[in-house]
Amino acid sequence: MVRSACFLSSVSALVIVLPLVLSGCDGKHVRSSAAPTPMASAASGVSAAPTAPAPPSPRRIARRPKASGIGLRAGNPAGHAAVPAAARPVDTSHPTRVVGHGGPRGCTSAAVVAAVAKGGIIAFDCGPAPVTIAMKATAKIRNSVGRTVLDGGGLVTLSGGGARRILYMNTCDQAQGWTASHCNDQTTPRLTVQNITFANGNATGHKQDGGGGGAIFVRGGRLTVVNVRFTDNRCDSTGPDLGGAAIRVLDQYHGLPVYITGSTFQGGACSNGGALSSIGVSWTILNSLFTGNRAIGHGANPARGGTPGGGSGGAVYADGNRFAIHIAGTVIRGNHANEGGGAVFFVSNDNTGTLTLDHTHLTGNRNTGFQTPGLPGIYFHSTGRPTITASTLSR
Repeated sequence: MVRSACFLSSVSALVIVLPLVLSGCDGKHVRSSAAPTPMASAASGVSAAPTAPAPPSPRRIARRPKASGIGLRAGNPAGHAAVPAAARPVDTSHPTRVVGHGGPRGCTSAAVVAAVAKGGIIAFDCGPAPVTIAMKATAKIRNSVGRTVLDGGGLVTLSGGGARRILYMNTCDQAQGWTASHCNDQTTPRLTVQNITFANGNATGHKQDGGGGGAIFVRGGRLTVVNVRFTDNRCDSTGPDLGGAAIRVLDQYHGLPVYITGSTFQGGACSNGGALSSIGVSWTILNSLFTGNRAIGHGANPARGGTPGGGSGGAVYADGNRFAIHIAGTVIRGNHANEGGGAVFFVSNDNTGTLTLDHTHLTGNRNTGFQTPGLPGIYFHSTGRPTITASTLSR
């Protein structure tokens, strides 16, 4: 029997504050360039000559990036699962703010951290060539921000340098501002990352709210991932319920799913969930690829005597009560778990959770410990069996 994470229910009640909603791209940040209407002279009755309009401030008008997804082709190109509107990329043709000034010099860690703290639609203008931004600090989303969209234009890699987590959002972290009495179930912030790479993130040693999330940690609000590549991310190597080398999620508004569309997860390593990890969270994973990820803990959950625990879910680790995972048009190949579920570890403690595979292919996902009979690469604990349609599971 696998225990659920009870620590998530211990949030203190706070005074209710309505979440702020950002205006986004409503034009309020753009100064008009139209000539002013001529004014009548009180002394002569003659219209005065119009004054030349002040030039727009480059800090107030964000330039449109020259690329939009060009140069980055993540996910499973053979996947043809239908993508709902909520899982599609955001239009970033009119960004709220832009990191960079046409070349790599202005594309710095400090610029990314500052832009993420302010929120809105964030684009990059780092020149025509691919650029890697070495993050010197974790970019953190303020809970008063309604929406944050981070679009790398297909050319940007954010690197944690093997030393730090890259992106952090936590509605229950007082340091980011509490905005509601039920911090683990609020509609904002809403985070979308698209057309970007997260590489070499490392959350080792960060144990707040259970740790994990080498590239991205999210608690509360909403998360959507579109055309993103995650490579060689890390989190703690031991722990029975800790995981998510690439992404760790705890809570989503009203139990709505995290959307992953057309994205690649490779080379991740963590105690559990070499790519993704969650507790009580639903996921919809479409047209994506998981390869070479590893659950490197030892002792499972609950930890066997004399072990630190962990080692389940080579690619995906999901625990909790009522939640649903839907995987469609996706390839999960060559992942490994020291304990259970070389591809997917799925435990619904109250047997209400559901797992669905549709036009999805699992192959070569090894687990040293255990799996559900007849389901290579999967450990499934809930009522009945997973729903599997037009999919293949092989050793």
